[in-house]
Amino acid sequence: MQSSKKKLIVAITGASGAVYGVRILRHLQTLPDWESHLVLSQSGALTASQELDLTRAEIESMAGVVHSVKNIGATIASGSFPNAGMIVAPCSMKTLAAIALGLADNLVARAADVALKERRRVALMTRETPLNLAHLRNMTAATEMGAIICPPVPAFYARPASIDDMVDHTVGRVLDLFDIPHDKLTRRWDGIRPAGADSY
Repeated sequence: MQSSKKKLIVAITGASGAVYGVRILRHLQTLPDWESHLVLSQSGALTASQELDLTRAEIESMAGVVHSVKNIGATIASGSFPNAGMIVAPCSMKTLAAIALGLADNLVARAADVALKERRRVALMTRETPLNLAHLRNMTAATEMGAIICPPVPAFYARPASIDDMVDHTVGRVLDLFDIPHDKLTRRWDGIRPAGADSY
């Protein structure tokens, strides 16, 4: 029997920036009305181990439901599974290419493909720099299919005092795309301070 909670699919793939996916999972744990469905790729687990000293088991323990990346028959591989959409955080260029080309060769790409065909929101936190033409064309193709390219770009107007501040601000912006509350994560922009406005 399925939970009555709102469901968000979260995929963590092999690009640098595993902290974004982990932070999203941890935040969803604090929201009683939301349930996360995690797909953690092999490369994503390896990167998280290198960047965060977290094991696969530790990351998976943060999720409401865990799906194997190899399980093409998982609930999230079907359009009949109700959910709010999907965030790929971070999204490697390999995963971006698979989504842009509709390969559906693993559960990350398949779940994204299903979400897009059902016209659900898909946010891809693409992580690479500099970008070559294949990357740019794949971003265009994914956008034309309905995905939102949402690279983790720091916003310095928020005056971040730490890496955590920068991560939280970016995560907050992505969660906004799904109307997921996050008031404790980041401060919203409230306009230019009067002193700053006078200098222009």
